[in-house]
Amino acid sequence: MYSKNEWGQLKKVVVGIADNARIPEVDASLRHINYADVTDELDIPTGKYPQIVVDEANEDLETFADFLRKEGAEVVRPDITECNYYNYCPRDSVIVYKDKAIATPMPLRARRNEYQAYERHLENVHPYDIIRSDDLYNTKCLGDPDVLALTEAEPAFDAANVLRANDDLLYLVSNSGNKAGASLLQSIVDGKVHTVEGIYSYMHLDSTVCFLRDGLMLLNPSRVKDVNQLPEPFRHWDYIMCPEPVPIGHYENYRNSSNWVSMNLFSVNSKLVALEERQEPLRKELEKHGIECAMLPMRHAITLGGCFHCVTNDLIREDD
Repeated sequence: MYSKNEWGQLKKVVVGIADNARIPEVDASLRHINYADVTDELDIPTGKYPQIVVDEANEDLETFADFLRKEGAEVVRPDITECNYYNYCPRDSVIVYKDKAIATPMPLRARRNEYQAYERHLENVHPYDIIRSDDLYNTKCLGDPDVLALTEAEPAFDAANVLRANDDLLYLVSNSGNKAGASLLQSIVDGKVHTVEGIYSYMHLDSTVCFLRDGLMLLNPSRVKDVNQLPEPFRHWDYIMCPEPVPIGHYENYRNSSNWVSMNLFSVNSKLVALEERQEPLRKELEKHGIECAMLPMRHAITLGGCFHCVTNDLIREDD
């Protein structure tokens, strides 16, 4: 197991599954992190996702997995379990950095130990758990998008708050990751952790910034207005401002991300990415930079809250 960036030649990867995906009963963590913008808790859908969502999501995940296999990657999957949340987004629970697998202290109580569904495919696992007391959740965030959901009571963050660029890691301070979490991560890894704040609160980094290759990134122009909002050394990278995403819709009242999840692409290498099949404007921009796009379906990216980067966790990449 070895992976230290987002673009090296892919050799082995976890691809998620949608089986038994659910929205858990509302508690302080779910209320503050996922649904701070909802006025009435009764409007929050709970329980298992409709079977049609699960079936169609699994079809698209298998199409994606077949594509990766044809590109020479070994694909492994989480175990089918009765989960408290889901195993659709393995990106959220574990950071693979160099030869370490860091099972992060996810702030959602229902996602505690979610990584265990694919732990057998990991090596050198470093699990970190926290209390998740009510003190971790900031009640002032309810109805106010400018207030983050987490306090600094204990370190908490999702793995998807982080992107890797060899010796540098970019960490988003948001509703799913606090500053104490960044400090914890810095104590674990030998790369430099750079925090970015004030660009996006809800919630992960990979629909705001995508690293395409060393020195080139894709940015969400609705959140990153100026490259100087990013920390060093990323201010000196070349960048593409992502075109407005083509809407892909969602299932009824299940909406777990914005249209910008469609920029949540996944790199097979620095010249080939998997991209949601309707994102033709983005495909044209990427091709100008020598990046080929495999246009693939991901019908429930917004419904379930994750597109190609979210539904993967790359375990082995060759250095590029």
